[in-house]
Amino acid sequence: MKNSKQLTKAEEQFMQVLWELKSASVKEIIAELPAPKPAYNTVSTIIRILETKNFVGHTAKGRGYVYHPLVEKESYSNQSLHKLVDGYFDGSFKSMVSFFVKKNNMDMSELDDILRMIGDEKKVE
Repeated sequence: MKNSKQLTKAEEQFMQVLWELKSASVKEIIAELPAPKPAYNTVSTIIRILETKNFVGHTAKGRGYVYHPLVEKESYSNQSLHKLVDGYFDGSFKSMVSFFVKKNNMDMSELDDILRMIGDEKKVE
């Protein structure tokens, strides 16, 4: 599902839990969050916001709901990465990689490892 909306930090944190669990109630989401745990109403409200943004769907279970992601993690990650590249690197992945290599003092062996990983993934496709 294509979704061009961006998530807030809290929304993304809840989506990370849902992507990991595949489906969960509000209580199950809270259980996976780090301390200090947010209030039940806070999580419930943010999950409803995620529903209005079409990131989350739900099914009824007993007196409550079980929520599940409608957007795949990989799809959202790809969209976010493109937004980062467009916004900060003039749409150039080459510029982005160059920036990270320079700023993180990567050596050639690390770069070779990355290129090897990319090559291995392309063979699988």
